[in-house]
Amino acid sequence: MTTAKILVVEDDQNLLATLKYNLHKEGYRVVTAIDGAQALEVARNEKPRLIILDVMLPKLSGFEVCRILRKEMTVPILMLTAKTEEVDKIVGLEIGADDYITKPFSMRELLARVRAMLRRADMTRPEAPPDEPKKLQIGRLEIDTGRHQAYCDGQPLELTPKEYDLLVFLACHRGFVFSREQLLEKVWGYDYAGDTRTVDVHIRWLRQKIEADPAQPKSLLTVRGAGYKLEG
Repeated sequence: MTTAKILVVEDDQNLLATLKYNLHKEGYRVVTAIDGAQALEVARNEKPRLIILDVMLPKLSGFEVCRILRKEMTVPILMLTAKTEEVDKIVGLEIGADDYITKPFSMRELLARVRAMLRRADMTRPEAPPDEPKKLQIGRLEIDTGRHQAYCDGQPLELTPKEYDLLVFLACHRGFVFSREQLLEKVWGYDYAGDTRTVDVHIRWLRQKIEADPAQPKSLLTVRGAGYKLEG
């Protein structure tokens, strides 16, 4: 099995060296970039399996890099931010990041996030033979896990990796209610006392793509005081 290649984008040379050392130690191949423009170039050329992306970068911000890359590829993106304002975390998620971690962070936590994100990406890779895809049909939604593609009213949906993971999980457990904490564990692949707003943002983004009226959802429902479920 080929060792996963990870792109680390960080302009702090000391932190970059620390991240590179620890990721190498875990067996990953690491490529790096020190500004936003270089990040785009390296990502396009190297096709990494995962990107660790700092928010505050020269030339192009991490937000802008994430926005551009999300239109071009489905690689999981973990954003690093020194900011504590809630709006900055939400912006990162809304433009396509799969998760974020706030500086200062422990290397143990970051490596756990990386392992979990790569594991989830592997689990959602197509495994069924092309002529025998597994399909899930829920109302207006159809999910072809063999082709790793979801459709709404027959039209393909442009989903981030984590949106797809979340949709598939809820579709496989149609009608069951899951709390934010349960979804973090089952979909994000780890159990931590983190910010459950990550789940809320991905739910809201999914609704914008699968609901006729996101403000009045008919399929992806909130169960007050309990969590979320998918009906159809």
